[in-house]
Amino acid sequence: MKKEQVVNCQFSVWYPIFKKHTIKSLILPLPQNVIEYLLDDGTLVVAGSDHNTYTHCNSDLNAEEDIQWSDDETTATVTAPEFPEFSSHVLEAINALGGSVFPKLNWSAPRDANWIALNSSLQCHSLSDIFLLFKSSDFITHDLTQPFLLCSDQDSPDPVIHYELVLRKWSELIPGGEFRCFVKENKLIAVSQRDHTQFYQHIPKQEEQICQAIQLFFSQNIQYNFLDEDFVFDVYRDSQGRVWLIDLNPFGEVTDALLFSWEELTSGELTQQQEGPAFRYATSEVTVQPSPCLSYRIPRDFVDLSTGEDAYKLIDFLKLKKRQQEDSEE
Repeated sequence: MKKEQVVNCQFSVWYPIFKKHTIKSLILPLPQNVIEYLLDDGTLVVAGSDHNTYTHCNSDLNAEEDIQWSDDETTATVTAPEFPEFSSHVLEAINALGGSVFPKLNWSAPRDANWIALNSSLQCHSLSDIFLLFKSSDFITHDLTQPFLLCSDQDSPDPVIHYELVLRKWSELIPGGEFRCFVKENKLIAVSQRDHTQFYQHIPKQEEQICQAIQLFFSQNIQYNFLDEDFVFDVYRDSQGRVWLIDLNPFGEVTDALLFSWEELTSGELTQQQEGPAFRYATSEVTVQPSPCLSYRIPRDFVDLSTGEDAYKLIDFLKLKKRQQEDSEE
């Protein structure tokens, strides 16, 4: 995988080529001060919302069972930065796309951060929704700091990247209709179920139709039209059997091979075994695999504490903090 291949898979590069075959989207330049805000490791204070301050109060715990909070103690307030012009452009774009959007940067979407959203969804209605996901996502940080990390031509200078916020019109996609397709030397060599964490009964029943539809879509719309001959593209097959392009990715380890391995995909082993593309999917509940995004989530106890769903955990936590404070004073 070369740096040029990574550059060619930026959304703003491929979207104009395949615009009529994918979901309507708008692209906004990402100002430098917004990039700096997204990379700031400080307290997570979300800009773009109506409540842009975070107040932290330091108070003593008076009793184990009767906790008193006081406004008289030292109070530290952190204020979120404001981006009025950028916020205005984002709001205008969201409204133009129907009021709900799927956000991403040049390459990645914050799929590893959906746990932090109130509805565990990447559906966004405002800039604050987008910022919350982006600031919580390692995928977004990778885009901003190490987009060429796994490239083979590390000795060559990094291309200049102009970062962009991509807003895609929100569409309710059924995960069982998504597939990842691997292309080598402009030949479709493999197709994988995109969501390998679930078994979908319709896939084995419609295996032949699905594979034929993807191959036809590739030969008519994608093949020889992209800038590279090695690449990965994601598609969605809707209930009417129509195939839509969802994303393009570099052909290399930076892209998840899902039910294949990169050794298989690069060795030529798959093309020797059969004429058409290899098609893999979960064949039963036994063959499903855990979601790779699970490792990015926080422990359940943290969720209970932050939401107040388990009062006993909160009491135990406050008791522990008091005990630690007493030990430190001694």
